[in-house]
Amino acid sequence: MWPSGAGSRQPCPRESALRRAAISGNVLALPPFHVPTGRSVRVFICANPDDTEAERNALKEHVYPKLRDFCRENYGIEFQVVDLYWGIDPEEWDSPELQRLRMKLLEECLKTSAGPCFVGLIGEKYGSIRVPGEVESAEFEMILDAAVEAGLDTRILEEWYCRDENSVPPAYYLKPKAEMLKNYQNSMESNTVAKSKNDKAWRAVSEEIKRIFRTSVLQLQEKGTMKSGQAKKFLCSALEDELDFALGKQTPAFLKKCVCYIRKISNFDRFAKLPEMARYMDIVVSDDRVMRNQEAYERLLKVRDEFIPVVVAASNLRVYSSVTHCDMKLGYSQEVESHYVEGLCKQFYEDMVDIIQATVQQNFDTETDPLYDEIIQHLSLCKTFSSFYVYKSEALDIVQEYLYPSKGGRITPQVVYGGPCTGKTLLLAEVAKQAYSWIQKEMGPETDPVVIVRFIGSTDFSTDLRTLLQSICEQIAINYRCLIHFLPNKIQEMRELLVNLLGESSFHRPLVIILDALEQLSDADEARKLWWLPVHLPRTVRIVVSTLPNKHGILQKLRCLIHDEEAYVELMQRDRKACSQTLKQQLLGVKRKVTSGQQIYVNEAMAKCTLPMFVNLIYREVVHWRSHKDVDDKSLCSTVHESIEQLFYSVENKLGSRFVFRALGYITMARAGLTELELEDILSLDNSVLGDIMVSSNLKSPLRISYDFIARLKEELEGYLVERQVHNVTLMVWANRHLHLIAQKLYLSNEEDVHQMHSLLAEYFLGAWAGGRKKIFHCDNNHFASLNISQHRNPHNQQSLHGHDKASADKHSYDRQTPEQPWVFQCNLLEPDIFFVNHRKMTELTYHLTRSGRTDDLMYGVIMNFSWLYTMIKIGQFDKALSDIDLAYSYTQEKELKFLATTLRSIKLKVTKNPASLSAELQQRLLPVVTSLPKLRHLLLECDKDGPKYCSIVPLHSSMDVTYSPERLPLSSSYMQIVETLPTLAPNIVIVALEDGSVSTWDVESRQLLRQIDTARSVVLGIRLTTDEKYLVVATTKNTLLIYDNHKSCLLSEVEVKGSKHCGITGGVAFINGFTLSSHHALAWLEASKDVSVIDLLYGWPLYQFHCWYEVTCVQCSPDGMYAFCGQYLNTTTIFHLGSGDKLATMTSEFSGGFVKSILILDTINQMVMIDNEGSLSVWSTKDITNPKLMEDYDCRGDDSEVVGIELSEDQRSILICKARSIEVLDTKIWKMAEKFKAKRTEKFVAAVLSKNSQSIIASMENTSSIFVWRRDSGQCMASLIEISGAIVKLIKSTHHNLLLSVASSGVLSVWDIDIITAMSNIDKTGKPIQILQLSGREDFVYTMDGSEVIHKWNYSTGFIEMVFKHEGLVENCVLTTSGDLMVTSDDKSSQYIWHTTTGENIFRINGQKISQLLITHNDQFVVSLCEQNASRVWRLATGHKVCNILVTLQHALITTANTFLVGANKNKLLAVSLWSGSVSKKFICDDGITIVNFKLIPDSPDFVVFITSTETVFIWSVADESVCRRVQLPNNFLKNLEDFQISPNGKLGIVSKGDENINVLDLHSGKLRLVHAAGIIWRQKLSRDGRYLVYICFRNCDEDDDAGVVSSLIVMRLADGKSIGTCSLYKTPTYLCLSQRALNIIVGFEDGSIGTYTVVDRVDAALKIKIATSNSRQIVNNASQKVRPKCSNNAFKTIADCVWRESTEVFSRDSPINVSDGGEPETTTPTKKTELLQ
Repeated sequence: MWPSGAGSRQPCPRESALRRAAISGNVLALPPFHVPTGRSVRVFICANPDDTEAERNALKEHVYPKLRDFCRENYGIEFQVVDLYWGIDPEEWDSPELQRLRMKLLEECLKTSAGPCFVGLIGEKYGSIRVPGEVESAEFEMILDAAVEAGLDTRILEEWYCRDENSVPPAYYLKPKAEMLKNYQNSMESNTVAKSKNDKAWRAVSEEIKRIFRTSVLQLQEKGTMKSGQAKKFLCSALEDELDFALGKQTPAFLKKCVCYIRKISNFDRFAKLPEMARYMDIVVSDDRVMRNQEAYERLLKVRDEFIPVVVAASNLRVYSSVTHCDMKLGYSQEVESHYVEGLCKQFYEDMVDIIQATVQQNFDTETDPLYDEIIQHLSLCKTFSSFYVYKSEALDIVQEYLYPSKGGRITPQVVYGGPCTGKTLLLAEVAKQAYSWIQKEMGPETDPVVIVRFIGSTDFSTDLRTLLQSICEQIAINYRCLIHFLPNKIQEMRELLVNLLGESSFHRPLVIILDALEQLSDADEARKLWWLPVHLPRTVRIVVSTLPNKHGILQKLRCLIHDEEAYVELMQRDRKACSQTLKQQLLGVKRKVTSGQQIYVNEAMAKCTLPMFVNLIYREVVHWRSHKDVDDKSLCSTVHESIEQLFYSVENKLGSRFVFRALGYITMARAGLTELELEDILSLDNSVLGDIMVSSNLKSPLRISYDFIARLKEELEGYLVERQVHNVTLMVWANRHLHLIAQKLYLSNEEDVHQMHSLLAEYFLGAWAGGRKKIFHCDNNHFASLNISQHRNPHNQQSLHGHDKASADKHSYDRQTPEQPWVFQCNLLEPDIFFVNHRKMTELTYHLTRSGRTDDLMYGVIMNFSWLYTMIKIGQFDKALSDIDLAYSYTQEKELKFLATTLRSIKLKVTKNPASLSAELQQRLLPVVTSLPKLRHLLLECDKDGPKYCSIVPLHSSMDVTYSPERLPLSSSYMQIVETLPTLAPNIVIVALEDGSVSTWDVESRQLLRQIDTARSVVLGIRLTTDEKYLVVATTKNTLLIYDNHKSCLLSEVEVKGSKHCGITGGVAFINGFTLSSHHALAWLEASKDVSVIDLLYGWPLYQFHCWYEVTCVQCSPDGMYAFCGQYLNTTTIFHLGSGDKLATMTSEFSGGFVKSILILDTINQMVMIDNEGSLSVWSTKDITNPKLMEDYDCRGDDSEVVGIELSEDQRSILICKARSIEVLDTKIWKMAEKFKAKRTEKFVAAVLSKNSQSIIASMENTSSIFVWRRDSGQCMASLIEISGAIVKLIKSTHHNLLLSVASSGVLSVWDIDIITAMSNIDKTGKPIQILQLSGREDFVYTMDGSEVIHKWNYSTGFIEMVFKHEGLVENCVLTTSGDLMVTSDDKSSQYIWHTTTGENIFRINGQKISQLLITHNDQFVVSLCEQNASRVWRLATGHKVCNILVTLQHALITTANTFLVGANKNKLLAVSLWSGSVSKKFICDDGITIVNFKLIPDSPDFVVFITSTETVFIWSVADESVCRRVQLPNNFLKNLEDFQISPNGKLGIVSKGDENINVLDLHSGKLRLVHAAGIIWRQKLSRDGRYLVYICFRNCDEDDDAGVVSSLIVMRLADGKSIGTCSLYKTPTYLCLSQRALNIIVGFEDGSIGTYTVVDRVDAALKIKIATSNSRQIVNNASQKVRPKCSNNAFKTIADCVWRESTEVFSRDSPINVSDGGEPETTTPTKKTELLQ
């Protein structure tokens, strides 16, 4: 779960005080609004709504999404803008409720934003004063008197304002607009007309109210009756009020997080008369003249040009002021405004990024430390719950007293219990919050308590006992600085660890553990039995737990463990008077009360219930009561349940039922809750919500709901919809389970709605509508019809629309501005391992995909997504990833998922240790099986796309043997008791009949018995299923067929099978000999009977009997169920019509010695095949069913063995006949034997089946416990799978899912996947270790030598062997021309061969000399054959004629690039021999006793040779000048174990390996030696052609843990920085390593004769990525489901030599070809220099 040893990390001095406070549980020391990780950037937009509409719309559309992405990617947090004017009806802009909400949210943003928090957009408009929503009675009456005194008509104030005595002090409030404007409505008018009238009426009313308030207040101010501060709230606009609140009296540090943008318009007064300018300035009409409102302008100047500059002078407040010039005619035109808006957007983005980078810190704590994240989540809940603890009780005092450490007496845990809604969680949250300070006050300030709190069930880790105990142990260990070397695997040991850690507490550091809601523990590990709870505690340890009294028997178990009654604290209903007093105090706290008449009904309600939650719900209801409200006994509910429902109904009435239904539904169904922004995003995707709240004029991109709805919803449910911090985000969740259950009942009861909502949530977390992808929104006659979400699950569906539909879709499609949802947010693309995990997607997506049944998205969007898999492993959630894959498999039953889970389990150790190797490990294992399991292709392509970010090695062809273990199910103690086993349509379900009469249906994977049939103690002879699995038919020894309903396991009918009068066995009873089923009939026959009984399955009665000529041996029905073919003795078959019972025809084979063993129907070609007991067959045409024609008689009586099994391939192209001694495969197209496999004398076949593509045979042998896989084309045994349960006695093939069932002698049933078994045979092997490997010049073919008489030609792309070149002797040397068209080889029989590699023809053979080394010049015209005994020769490849002899002996010779010299070593000499004359042209001679150990040509400088001598000296020798250019002395004993020596192309570096764990990098210029430590003992190393990379194979250290069979590792190192950029495990012993010359491809030969190919994709070589996508091996992945294996051709050598070499001459045979070259190469008499280096 957590990295091993996480608990051993000790707090260091540099750790933040907040982190230390969180880990020690000091809740009061944490920030008041958020715990350390609960952060987001929340920016409040202060502006006049009308004159900044263009700016705010542009910011909303273009800037906010970019800033959101920036914050998510760089800090893992959300960026949220609070602009309550956006999306609101302009008539609501001056609503008192909206202004009150704005001020509340402004305060929240200033206090809680992690970065910038305030942006002011100030133009030329001051804005109107606000309509007061509520005025204290004294003020209101004073204003009213002043208005009367001024001669104003006050009737409108008296009409619209009402006195409320419930306010403290009494106040006048503005009546609801909707209620007052009813008088203006006409029921006959449409909604649009009525709204227009209402808006006009409200404008008039509001302007009049503002005029009266302004005039009266100014008059009172002049008189001095009202102070300026008191008058300000009536005279200032919302803009001034918000600017003053946000910027006034703030610290300079705080003001760094604020920005103001001021837009001035020059000479704007002159344009006041233009009607359009009223949006941008305050105007007043005087004498029909429109002019600027000078009073408002003066107030604007006071704020803009006085207040803000003063703030700037005292701080670092960012203020940008711009002056805009109007259009001479149009004034502040749209063009001028657009230019300003464009500049504002750019500046806004830059400023926000700048402030965020300056104020927000990247917090990786919760990413890298899951324990810390778990602690933070519970502390977040603790702070939230404790804030609601207002109903004090004596229980708090009891627990407080219990917490104080004592010096004596027995200490046991304290138990708090009570029914639902009694306040247990709130009490324990308050205890956790106060415990630290309580103990410090009691014990002294030097005491440093540790408080650990867990709200069980609130997080995944706290629900499971194992992870709960683990996190508690680790938190204790960190606090007490205890080292946990490893975490126990067994749960009992974890409990012991906890008990031991409790002993670390002391009076200086007492320990308190608080566990809320024990009943929420899962039942895993028997957690609810509480065996794990420490009962006897140290004196300085206190444990407080809570539980429901009647859930899972938790309280009863506690009473058995803890006998002291004082340890139990019961929370019960409170005293009514006390509750009434508490309610009164709560109301006074918000300046409210209730009238005495209303109090009566409040008292009545509390007489029925005084649970804390009920009292709180009453408070939430009565706090809104006005004094004149009519209240009766129905105004308040009597139970918590009813009160919660009433609360939800009231919210629906205020905000709209559709919006509330969906909003609360989404919050409730979310697995862990939703953030505000997520809820806003999701509701903006929900067409049904938008259709309910949008008006047609607002339909534009981005189409979103206003944040106002979310803000009001949160306010209405404050205290019930609470916030919790999880992984850097703040989620909205229900405060308790009761609220959750009622919300579920009210809003998630309709299955269709729930399915649709889950689907939409899945779309959101998939990012289906992100990145500007538009979603369709239909509107019809101004009534919005929501589209069926399921029809538009992803944007690609919309692309399928055509013509008018597409145009209509585009017209009604809108961007919903939802964010992209990657699995991780990448901070730096060059550092892929530095990222923030998208925990929200991790938590929610899989859950909603499964709930909405979107199995394809689950499979390909999650499980087969490499990024998801890598991230889960990287953050230590490997086991969670496995459980998600298992979950997906349970939903989809896709065998690819099962194989993937098995694969991941096998590489767990490897990838958890090194997650970067995941892609290479997966590709190695998946490539061999992808043709059999095609849905794994998606994951392979994902590995190609994302894997190179972390591991540069990409396997192209894998020869890894598939490790596979079947599902096993023990059925009985011996196979003798198993009568029959049937596979079913479900891959994991089998039906088994035992001899005791039971017929059982088993789930093999879970080993669960699903259904069982008891056949009334009848001995079962056999069972059969109809093809649709509707009927299960059982044959018994009572000669009855029992017909069962297979799905219900109920007996439908019992039918007796009767024979003819003459049937039966002499002196005995004849039992049922066999039976078969068609779709509607059962056909059965008795022993030695000539009659077949036909039974109707539907009605369960006998229909008729078929009378045959001879005793019936088998019956087969045609696939269409029309005909029955009855096989008999004397190889006779009779055809009957199943519908009428008529006998249609009889056929007899001429091989009449035996009986018909099996009948096969080839319905596709209208043929029927009779196979007798000896394997002979006859083929009949059934085109005319009444007159079958004999087509073929095939005699297979080659041995005396009986037929044990027969199978017709799926494509009806092959028939497999398995006999005890042999297996024969017949081709049905030509009716000839295609292959025959014979068993050894001592072996017998038990059974054999064909693979799905019929290319392999899978068989089992008698008395062996293995399943063997043979390739049909080569006869090679490709795999042997051991069945650990014992010898296999039976094989049953399931054609439905290509499964193979095997029964072992021990009575164990195993289920094998034939697809996976077949995949094993797809890997070509030579069977012997690869010794030498040659890559053709075009790098399309690989040629291997394995010490045998053959050379194998492999297709580089597919990994298949395409050609075999056979030699007379053992092959010793092999060279290829540059093009790869010709190959020259030599064997130990002193022969050389020239082969044409395309046709496989041996076109020339030379005999006479044993060759030690073969070389071909770079121009492909000459061959050098070096001999150790005789003279070596240079000869022309085109003709075979000798050019010259070389008389000196050379070892490890090399040809220079210019084809001039042959350079080789001879003891203490380095010789350069001319290829023209064969004479030594240049030489270097070492001193006596010194030998040349190794030498190399410098690739880029062909005339220079680097060699090492036995004196440990490195020389650089110029061949042309015959001089030493440089000499480097190596350390003593350096060459003692020299194994390999490589030179970089420029000759500057030498790479030396000595068979140890170090790579020695030698600078040949300076002589410096650098050691680079390798991952193991180096076996081979190769330098890339460009010298940038070193590829090496190292073997594992012996002391490493067993890593699932890893033998060695292939590693690529970048020499520039010495960094290992890729690691890939090798699971076979490597025998050869080869690099390509062009791209960096790697070929490894293995001990079993297979090869593996790999490519390197370094990030610095981005262009190489194209290579993977276009490589042939990946094209196979994209093509048909099965690879087409090429036919391997065997090519023999020439038996007669074309030329025989003598000592100094060569003799050609007469029929030797004149020219053996593969193309018209020009004749050249002598070797010449090449002007270019041929690649």
